[in-house]
Amino acid sequence: MEKKSYDGKTDHMQKLIFPTLFLLLVVLLVNLLLYQYFSDVYFSYGQTNVEHNLCPHGYFRLGTLKNCTPWLSCEAIKREVRKLKRVGEGAVKRVFLSEWKENKVALSQLTMPELQEDFTHGLHMLKSLQSKYVVKLLGYCEEEFVVLTEYHPFGSLKNLNEILNLPKYKHLNTWYNRFLLAIGYVSIIHYLHYSPLGTFVMCDSNDLDKVLSQYLLTSNFHVVVNDLDALPLVNKDAGELIKCGHRELQGEFVAPEQLWPYGEETSFEDSLMPPYDERTDIWKIPDVSNFLLGDVDGSDLVRFHLFDIHLACKKSPAERPSAQIVLDKYRKVLALLVRETVMPSTRDML
Repeated sequence: MEKKSYDGKTDHMQKLIFPTLFLLLVVLLVNLLLYQYFSDVYFSYGQTNVEHNLCPHGYFRLGTLKNCTPWLSCEAIKREVRKLKRVGEGAVKRVFLSEWKENKVALSQLTMPELQEDFTHGLHMLKSLQSKYVVKLLGYCEEEFVVLTEYHPFGSLKNLNEILNLPKYKHLNTWYNRFLLAIGYVSIIHYLHYSPLGTFVMCDSNDLDKVLSQYLLTSNFHVVVNDLDALPLVNKDAGELIKCGHRELQGEFVAPEQLWPYGEETSFEDSLMPPYDERTDIWKIPDVSNFLLGDVDGSDLVRFHLFDIHLACKKSPAERPSAQIVLDKYRKVLALLVRETVMPSTRDML
């Protein structure tokens, strides 16, 4: 019987193969877990809000309070809420940082009697649309035109770059966190277009600053809509479209159908201005998202993957995607980018 030569290489290779395979499996498992984690972080964004869900409609929880509290009445607001300082003012409301039971809250008051209708409409929308997408209502006094809401110290989305440039938050200034904010914004538009009460349009949106001022940046870096004073209802089944105010709108930020269509030779006349629908909100999504994505490593890659959907948002109204389609695309892009970010580390570890 012929004796086979053996130089020990086979045994050595076997000793290397098994640890390598084991390391590969460990790395793959770690990456899968990371991918699942990041996916869960996103897909839980805006899907649940513990404080809202724990309390029935008409109640709230705030800070360290364990029990749900009914919306505060006029008497309770006058007796228990203390104004501290004015922190903002818009056309309709003047906002004061205030205190209620050692909790910071925001108290809003009507600026002038002529705008009572807008104020009342905003309060009605705030009560009716309470959800994870809308600032938390704590109480109101309709007779005095006062609304009490949760206070968010970061203020509106206009402050985003300033906040993320602070040393304390610079580590959060990433494409991932910024993209989550953009997804949060689109989620709110989706909620308003598909709300239980019908399809609403964000009309306080004539320029980028105005849009950003309608939304708040929460302390855990989510987005909630804060100002619902100009939120008309579209009822296509009844042929009811809308117009954002009674004055002529101008500029490239507003949708083309919001512009006076008869040229400069004809003076603007509200009765001749054609109405439109919620697709004006879709037109503005790319510009708002571009601001939210900022100028950080990876943000241009996000823009590249969103190019087609953003291009579609700028088409004629009938050709624009719905908020559902835009939101689905944003979700798919996030999942893709997370996968591409996590999985390459497998190769680096081998």
